[in-house]
Amino acid sequence: MNRPAVMITGAAKRIGAEIAKAFGQAGWHVIIHYGRSAEEAEALAASLPSAEALHCDLADTDGAVAMVKSLAARLDDWRCLINSASIFRYDDATNLDRLTYNRSMLINAKTPARLAQAYLKHARAKGGRRVIHVTDQKLENSNPDFFSYTMSKHALHSTIEMLRDGAAWPEDRVYGLAPGAILASHDQTEDEVDKSHVLNLLGRKTTSQEIGEAMLFLAEGHLASGETLFIDSGQHLLDQSRDVIYLAREGEEA
Repeated sequence: MNRPAVMITGAAKRIGAEIAKAFGQAGWHVIIHYGRSAEEAEALAASLPSAEALHCDLADTDGAVAMVKSLAARLDDWRCLINSASIFRYDDATNLDRLTYNRSMLINAKTPARLAQAYLKHARAKGGRRVIHVTDQKLENSNPDFFSYTMSKHALHSTIEMLRDGAAWPEDRVYGLAPGAILASHDQTEDEVDKSHVLNLLGRKTTSQEIGEAMLFLAEGHLASGETLFIDSGQHLLDQSRDVIYLAREGEEA
């Protein structure tokens, strides 16, 4: 195979699928990781010029590492690993929910970190390898909502510089991409999406196409390793008292 390869976790649906489409259209071989969405993953793989669907339960960190080792053994030019899979469950600053916390830290932080470690240890690539963690604009614009989720994204973000300094080769790059509100989330209605997704400095919706374009840019390795791109129309520069889901419901403005 003469195409560079990218694996995207959680790529069967939502933002992960949009990222997969961007890489597929740009000529990459796309490995679409999925957990429960087999039908969607297979359909997406069939729609791209060069792609495959691959199952793994990210709650099984040892299994996830084994998946990376298996891929690394057969891919000669595995240039990019994108940790996109995430869970987004509600708890808040007054009441950390134990199960939500444990699941969030496992899926959103521990397993992505171990995937990155295994990738940087075993993968081969021409011109350097890229790890890209999908984090969140909440890194800079925190609020009391989705407490465990936000903690897990801070934990994932903290691995970027450590992986850069301790696991990557000089030609490798380790990045973060921090999106704002892109698609409907949690229990939002479409009307709430229209209101909440413009609560940013530019007063506009950030599109999934912008996320895909930013991922392709990072995959080329133009930035210094360790950088994070915020793709959120300036939302991270605000100081919002609640998640935009609830700001929109309360009729507040950015």
